[in-house]
Amino acid sequence: MGQAIPTLLGMTVLIFLLVRLLPGDVTSAMTGAEGGGTAEQNEALLESLGLKDPLPVQYWNFLTGMLNGDMGNSYLSGLPISQILGNAIPITLEITILATLFAVVVGVPLGVLSAVKRNTAPDVGIRIGGLFGLSIPHFWFGILALLLTSSVFHWVPQVTWIPIWEDFGGNLLQMALPSLAVSLSLLAAIMRMTRTSLLEVLGEDYVRTAKAKGASTSRVITRHALRNALVPVITLIGADIGNLMGGAAVIEVVFGLPGVGNTLVQATFLRDYPIVQSTAVFLALVFVSLNLVVDLLYKTLDPRIEYAS
Repeated sequence: MGQAIPTLLGMTVLIFLLVRLLPGDVTSAMTGAEGGGTAEQNEALLESLGLKDPLPVQYWNFLTGMLNGDMGNSYLSGLPISQILGNAIPITLEITILATLFAVVVGVPLGVLSAVKRNTAPDVGIRIGGLFGLSIPHFWFGILALLLTSSVFHWVPQVTWIPIWEDFGGNLLQMALPSLAVSLSLLAAIMRMTRTSLLEVLGEDYVRTAKAKGASTSRVITRHALRNALVPVITLIGADIGNLMGGAAVIEVVFGLPGVGNTLVQATFLRDYPIVQSTAVFLALVFVSLNLVVDLLYKTLDPRIEYAS
């Protein structure tokens, strides 16, 4: 917990500075002209937006606004950023949750099977499949899936997002392909990590003792080995969920979903600084929070772990 706050503070500084290093400015997007308006108009516009203030002043206004829950308004649409993110977060959150569930439900059993059947045909096939999962880019699989479903099944997901509380079945059908595309790399990583960790645990003395007492292989794995083997897997999942939310940007663009990633990409193109800053800070907050939760789960999964005081 003590490291989370300085980490977030450092991220806000880094995000603020990186946004200011983007080439161009927002005046051309707001005036609708390639080179912006006249010099006087551009100066007046920058002054009204507070972009002529010294960088420390701009950062202080940005930070205090975030701490007070006021993320400001979009330069272009004028809408509150809280409203924009409020509309985008459920989409990205659903993709991330569905992708993570699919990766865990499929990846952990495959990893266990690969470890139990070590150096056999199923193990080799699973490991080769894992390499493909790690190698295939999300966007490539998403585009390929769209081409396949449209040309073979003559079906494509709806472009307009269907809220899950309005049409549960239609929502899951729409989100199936994006979630599957996002989950591939995490699924492969979970499978490989589960296999490696379980092979190490199966060599421990307490596992051999359980086998010597006559415990079945399935009981040894489920009651003794798997729980400890999942510690590094949980770490991997916690770190990758934040990456999934950020990496879903391309998939959201491919499938036309107005999620957090797509919002961030569009705002970056248009130099809409408040949206870029707030969205990046939100993703950073999610990433740090997930890693904090993972740290707290260690003790539950393995009571032998002790936290430094």
